[in-house]
Amino acid sequence: MSDTPLKAAIIPVTPLQQNCTLLWCTKTMRGAFVDPGGDIERLKAAATAQKVEIEKILITHGHIDHAGMARPLADELGVAIEGPHPADIFWLDRLADDGGRYGIPGFPFVPERWLEDGDSVTVGELSLDVYHCPGHTPGHVVFHHAPSRLAIVGDVLFQGSIGRTDFPKGNHQDLIDAIVGKLWPLGDDTVFIPGHGPTSNFGHERRTNPFVADRVLAG
Repeated sequence: MSDTPLKAAIIPVTPLQQNCTLLWCTKTMRGAFVDPGGDIERLKAAATAQKVEIEKILITHGHIDHAGMARPLADELGVAIEGPHPADIFWLDRLADDGGRYGIPGFPFVPERWLEDGDSVTVGELSLDVYHCPGHTPGHVVFHHAPSRLAIVGDVLFQGSIGRTDFPKGNHQDLIDAIVGKLWPLGDDTVFIPGHGPTSNFGHERRTNPFVADRVLAG
């Protein structure tokens, strides 16, 4: 629909097939990359193909496949990085080391803006709400555009699964609490783009997800 205020395209990047999201305001054609972990030539080509002018980079959390190429891309485009929450600074500091482990280029950075729970970020004339959802990493954030019923959730939740919590400073209960307390209230009809794999919606996960379905947690 031409009157859709937000559009999004998913571009899997890195050998880990991380879902980088190109999102943009259809009124202004200004956009952002969410989690540009690698393959920046492909990302720039996608923006060009959609005729989107990138105005910022958004980061959900500091893992290499989500954040490794954020700084070089931001510098090349002359834009700022917003996110994640400051609790993930130790992940950002070790991006070069982690990149060496995974064979993915990684460039440590400090974002121009850290994000806290309750903040908002703008993309063109769009405003997205920020939710701090720790557990996978301590500083993980989620972006939600309420009018579009769309959330970009990084590695908090997947179709049929949840984020790993065995990384440094991960916490399984924190992750469950974030999903139930922060994501479910956004509505069953909210579609989410996860950090890996296909999209889903919160209602489907509440019915079927083997980790966080209502019947599982009630048991």
